[in-house]
Amino acid sequence: MYSILKSEILLLVALLAGVLGYMFEHSLLEAGQAMALAGAAFLVGAIVLASMRVAHHAEVLAARVGDPYGTMILTLSAVLVEVIILAILMTKEASPTLVRDTIYAAVMLDINGILGLAALLGGIKHGEQSYNDDSSRTYSVMILTAMGISMVVPEFIPQAKWHFYSAFTIVAMVTLYAVFLRMQVGAHSYFFSYSYPKTKAKTDEAPLQDTPILGSIFILVIGVIIIGGLAEVMSVLLTAGLKGTGAPPVLAAIVVAAISAAPEILTALRAALANRMQAVVNIALGASLSTVILTVPVMEAIALYTGQPFIMAMTPVQTVMVAITLIVAAINLNDGETNAIEGMTHFVLFATFLMLSVLGL
Repeated sequence: MYSILKSEILLLVALLAGVLGYMFEHSLLEAGQAMALAGAAFLVGAIVLASMRVAHHAEVLAARVGDPYGTMILTLSAVLVEVIILAILMTKEASPTLVRDTIYAAVMLDINGILGLAALLGGIKHGEQSYNDDSSRTYSVMILTAMGISMVVPEFIPQAKWHFYSAFTIVAMVTLYAVFLRMQVGAHSYFFSYSYPKTKAKTDEAPLQDTPILGSIFILVIGVIIIGGLAEVMSVLLTAGLKGTGAPPVLAAIVVAAISAAPEILTALRAALANRMQAVVNIALGASLSTVILTVPVMEAIALYTGQPFIMAMTPVQTVMVAITLIVAAINLNDGETNAIEGMTHFVLFATFLMLSVLGL
């Protein structure tokens, strides 16, 4: 037991930070905006610590059960955190565009940020990195379809009929994901895996094989719960700290997206540096797809239940950025190999997204 607690010291520190956050939340809010922002920054640091342990145990699962199951567990865990945070925020005084902006930010972060940086660093270290191009094509067309249905078409739906289309969107997203999941873990699971040289795999994964799989699953679940609790308090402090400061409205959405993607970022970068680009593709594109196809129906259901629709239609700038991103991804990821140049193109798009966010666009 002592050895387990010692190995999970970062998770325990994050848990302690969460307890302190809940205890002093009201005191920080009453102390003013500066203290609220300081408290939010402290909790963000705690979330990063917890994310490091979640990422480690996700890698253990990936090594033990193999792709796509391991990375699927990681992406689903991240989406769960995101949905929990959004559901909490939407019960308070949140922007009606928060869900849309968070999904948009998550896609930009996953495809352009995670995939771009991983391919850039991996390409510098290893040159061309191989993966199964069936996975990238499948993910890309699913992301395009899901975002088109849920975040482009709503622009043309009359306000009086939003609830009919919202109900349709829920059914469409659930159906898409059910078929995709059956394909991913069933007859077409080979789309999402790649056979690396056995000697290389043993070198990279041997240390991970020693960790009990049930223990990793348990700690991963606990880590996700801790992250969700930390994020709930952090979001309250962040909202209070930024109120009236003139900060871009999309900033809260970026923070939510970054929190949910924190474990994925660490795992993807480690995989790229270990020359396992298939894991990066599964994480980056799989996380984008899961964010859209799972977050949308949950939040649309909340909208139908409360009777207050969210604004899901993307702005023209957001639509253009998503279109450019998916076109570039389709060109870069069609040959089964990534390199530093391709990684740089996506990372520049991510920088553009951040610049547009700073400008309030």
